[in-house]
Amino acid sequence: MSEINIIRSSLFEKYPEIIFGFSTKTGGVSPEPFCLNLSNAVGDDPENVKVNRKFFLSELGIEEKKVTFQKQIHSSIINYSSKPCHFDGCDAIYTDVKENFLAVGVADCIPVFLYDPVRKIIAGIHSGWMGTKEKILTKTIEELIKKFNTDPSDLISFIGPGICQDHYEVGEEVGLLFDENVRYRSGEKYYLDLKKDNFKQLLKAGLRNENIEISDLCTFKEKDLLHSYRRDGVRSGRMFGVIGLI
Repeated sequence: MSEINIIRSSLFEKYPEIIFGFSTKTGGVSPEPFCLNLSNAVGDDPENVKVNRKFFLSELGIEEKKVTFQKQIHSSIINYSSKPCHFDGCDAIYTDVKENFLAVGVADCIPVFLYDPVRKIIAGIHSGWMGTKEKILTKTIEELIKKFNTDPSDLISFIGPGICQDHYEVGEEVGLLFDENVRYRSGEKYYLDLKKDNFKQLLKAGLRNENIEISDLCTFKEKDLLHSYRRDGVRSGRMFGVIGLI
């Protein structure tokens, strides 16, 4: 077993009251191609998943019982988490509760994490093409404004590893749903830049450019480091990005 490699956010590391980490493939006990797979929904041995989760969360100093999980369904459903729990169907969660760590599963879709350092609120968003089209990130920020009176200019955001445009081919019926500045066409194929779309949503919502960090890692290209459903199909594992207040 290799050493666990955790991706961090340089912006979030400026705030000692935040714990954040994004897992990779490295350091797990599951056989290839699962490796450090953290999902129980991909056909991996549940006992291996249990060990993998313990390894990853221990590196962050977190117990699994303090994590809020969500069964992600490519929706624009958003839930407030009052305590560590499991939501059966949503793609964004937020909380103002300490020691309640929010998990976002990833294997190509775009993970976005938010922190309001003034009002001490965090959020974790899973934004695939459907969630991006439905503006789940924008809607999450609107909920924070409505529920906590968040000022978007205070928000800090990290857009994590996800599939890059050159490897995210979609059909015309999907491609045409998006603005021209986040898509290009090659023959009959369309390619989407979901990171750019979500970045534009953040700016439009009122975040300051300097408060947004974007990972340049592409899940599809980083075969030795990251899981990718587009690359590995049903044998792909899942990574977790986890954020929490302490």
